[in-house]
Amino acid sequence: MARHRALVTQHLENVSREALERYQDIVRAHIRNRQGIYALYRHGKLYYVGLASDLRGRLKSHLRDKHGASWDRFGVYLTIGDEHMRELESLILRIVKPAGNKVKGKFAKSENLLPKVRKDLRRRRREEEERLLGSRTQGTAEGRGTRKSESARATASGRRPVLAAYIQRPLRIVAKYKRKTYRARVRRDGSISLGGRLYNSPSVAGSAVVKRSCNGWTFWSYERSPGDWVRLETLRER
Repeated sequence: MARHRALVTQHLENVSREALERYQDIVRAHIRNRQGIYALYRHGKLYYVGLASDLRGRLKSHLRDKHGASWDRFGVYLTIGDEHMRELESLILRIVKPAGNKVKGKFAKSENLLPKVRKDLRRRRREEEERLLGSRTQGTAEGRGTRKSESARATASGRRPVLAAYIQRPLRIVAKYKRKTYRARVRRDGSISLGGRLYNSPSVAGSAVVKRSCNGWTFWSYERSPGDWVRLETLRER
């Protein structure tokens, strides 16, 4: 089994500026040509965060550049490779907002969940309003003829879709079986649309693919966040 690859392999924290100035050879011996994240502090508070492919060289330059008189202690966090360095720096900048950093951290591929949260809040408020005050179309011919919900259609068999208790919005699910990828869509009411048919549970939908009994919670996966596909069973762990 492959060993877990650490993000931070070594670190040096809360070291005074004076130590860097007086004993550069000792500090250099440990961080020379090493890459990672560094942090500068002023009077115990974080002042500046940056990333560097040569931490020793960057710290030395900060002794005399525009930040030179603004910090009194530092810390370094050494990494192997730079795969997550820029995102780690951005994460720190967005959370802490150090006084010395003028540029806000940016994520290359992260999805902003705020629009989805806003949409869910609006939907929840509409549902609460209808529960408290009644539907605006209730009792009208148009309402009876055109406002039939997805949930009513999916539960015509008399059973509520299993996923209805775990989702708030439609989502895509996928499964791989015998080197073939199967794609389905979970509708807002929790029913699963697969091959032009509706299924009330992931296990029944999975059985339709494998032609035998199937645990749909482990058979299907959904995209929890962009590029992060996990088993459907994680919905029940919330």
